[in-house]
Amino acid sequence: MRKQNSSLPSEKQRPFRRHSHRGSDDSTQVSESEEHPGSEPHHRGVRFGRRNFWSEWRDEHHHHPGRGRHFQVGQALSPQEMEAWRQFFHQSFGTWPEDHWIFSGRRFSPWHQGMDTFNPFVATLLSKGGGLLPLYVLHLIAQQPRYGNAIMDMLAERTNGQWVSNPGAIYPLLTQLEKEGFIEGVWEDPEKRTIRIYTITDKGREEVTRIEMIVMPKLTETLDVLQALIDDLQAEGSEMTSGETTGQTDTESI
Repeated sequence: MRKQNSSLPSEKQRPFRRHSHRGSDDSTQVSESEEHPGSEPHHRGVRFGRRNFWSEWRDEHHHHPGRGRHFQVGQALSPQEMEAWRQFFHQSFGTWPEDHWIFSGRRFSPWHQGMDTFNPFVATLLSKGGGLLPLYVLHLIAQQPRYGNAIMDMLAERTNGQWVSNPGAIYPLLTQLEKEGFIEGVWEDPEKRTIRIYTITDKGREEVTRIEMIVMPKLTETLDVLQALIDDLQAEGSEMTSGETTGQTDTESI
């Protein structure tokens, strides 16, 4: 993709904006506790007053004609919408996503193209080598016989479009699972050979149970670790406040 010109039009670079009006479906709008001191926050996992780039981008995005308020799985962004996201990122950080010191990495490459729904943290678990994709594909086939495109559609739906698989990841995996004897594939039309439907085998069901025995406890641990990290990042700066108070007391005592 051709790198964008790093200079914006005459508009001055500015930090991303906080929109406080109601009506957005996102949970990070201004809270009742901000508007009415003493009331309790009602959204779990979000510390009110903390800025949220994605909430503000979606709020900005909703002002553009032709866009609904709710993301729909499989809904493609137009080149103009992709560029609008890149411009919003540039206004927020003063650089393009592919030039940012963190977000320039390969894991964030869909952001470089303006794919705002992509979640790199979900993708890390489901991408090749992440460990979760083979188990989940086996799980889906164990539910009922499925073909490759249907599995890709379900993955997009289950992740709310935050990670979209591709044939280069799914079909080689299905071939491997069939080679291992975990699934069996038959052509819906043996002559056309366009749709191959896969069914779980008894060996495959046993393998799902074995993999779950290893993976599920670690996934639970991962959730606990992530929650601890989120709680820490969202925590009030009590140490800083304490230090500032101590400093003021020492100065006053001199």
